[in-house]
Amino acid sequence: MKTARRRILKALPFMVWQRQFLHGAEAQAPCLGQGTICGEVTQSSALLQTRLTSATELDAAGDLPGASGVACFEWGTQADFGEAQRTAFQTASDAKDFILRAEITTLKPSTVYYYRAIFGSTEASAKPGPECSFKTLPSGEANAPVNFIVGSCMNYNKFMLGKKGKASGPETATEEDKRLGFPSFASMLKLRPDFFIGTGDIVYYDHPLRVAKTVPQLRQCWHEQFRLPRMIEFFRCVPTYWSKDDHDFRYNESDNTTDVLPLSKTGIDTFREQLPVPTPSYRTLRAGKNLQIWLTEGRDYRSPNEMADGPEKSLWGAEQREWLKKTLKASDAKWKIIISPTPMVGPDDKKKIDNHADVRGFRHEADAFFDWLKKNKIDNLILICGDRHWQYHSIHPSGIEEFACGALNDENSRMGVAPGAKNGSDPEALIKQPYTSASPQGGFLQIIAAAEQLTLEHFDSRGNSLNRVTR
Repeated sequence: MKTARRRILKALPFMVWQRQFLHGAEAQAPCLGQGTICGEVTQSSALLQTRLTSATELDAAGDLPGASGVACFEWGTQADFGEAQRTAFQTASDAKDFILRAEITTLKPSTVYYYRAIFGSTEASAKPGPECSFKTLPSGEANAPVNFIVGSCMNYNKFMLGKKGKASGPETATEEDKRLGFPSFASMLKLRPDFFIGTGDIVYYDHPLRVAKTVPQLRQCWHEQFRLPRMIEFFRCVPTYWSKDDHDFRYNESDNTTDVLPLSKTGIDTFREQLPVPTPSYRTLRAGKNLQIWLTEGRDYRSPNEMADGPEKSLWGAEQREWLKKTLKASDAKWKIIISPTPMVGPDDKKKIDNHADVRGFRHEADAFFDWLKKNKIDNLILICGDRHWQYHSIHPSGIEEFACGALNDENSRMGVAPGAKNGSDPEALIKQPYTSASPQGGFLQIIAAAEQLTLEHFDSRGNSLNRVTR
């Protein structure tokens, strides 16, 4: 009977498995209410993570409480976990929000690995969770195409509450969407990406209807969102890389200068607690012969926003800026992509002062960097940014191209700022803009890097192609 039940469960889609197994007669505490997630995959290593919860649905307070227990990870190259290896068991505790994370190493490049959490109240009672998978990055000699997606700005309250939640874009979420989660994740999954990069504003601590200041309040923002079935299903088989921006750090346009809660250290620590990310958070990824990616950190090392712009003002900090130049100069990858939480080209709103594109922001550092790129003949370089709630393709006067991925959900989108706009950061229309969103809508950006060409394609949240560029 048990064998037959296991066969039935294996044949069911994961969301049905979760509902029947975790809520049915055989339900047990703890659960995996937020699924599992894999991060920072390289050619030879990966970070595996899960959180033990006491349920799979939000409680009366709108939170998903954690649960005490133990867990380890089982992993190998066979889907049936034959000859699988296991990490050591860990104990879940409130000190780490009941999150368990383990690094696995000695992996092979361009290889699919299967993994799952083995979890329970005790080691003796531990049982396997759902099967998950990821593929390691190709070696530096590999010539195969790499397919990945960049997304940003997921606003849970706008998605769930629409105009009552201060939605800036159209209300398109159906009741089914609100139960399952952001439609973009279902659309992205159909494109079968090798990995996903989240550029920041993954959650919003400073939504006006519910401002999060304390650690429990910050954690709740992550719990309520990452328990959504579409996100669980997506992260089951798509590994991740994450950067933070202002809203999942402290509050809108935040720097490190005030004592407004949450404090800077709290924001940094919580982000590292909730997601599998490295230290330092700026890093570069080599994905085969043709592609190298740089992920920059925009909050930890910045000068004060209000500081007058000039040579001493930096969004990156001197150490990160020199690391970026050194690694770019050393790269022999055909396609070089810098993924920044905030724009470097824009245009942006004239009133803003917290990014490289802003007139009173950090433009001196951006212009100096663009001059350095030209002087050092760094070619085939593309910028990708999050933060802006509209999609665009812009070309700086220096020739540097920037693609904004937009907001992941429609309700968090808005119309953009055009070159030449009086209320924008480019009133003289020096920036060329081959594409910008025709109307407020959410979506994401897909990139396919191959030996012959680089393809960048904007999609809306339902998976419709909006703009395609090849280089």
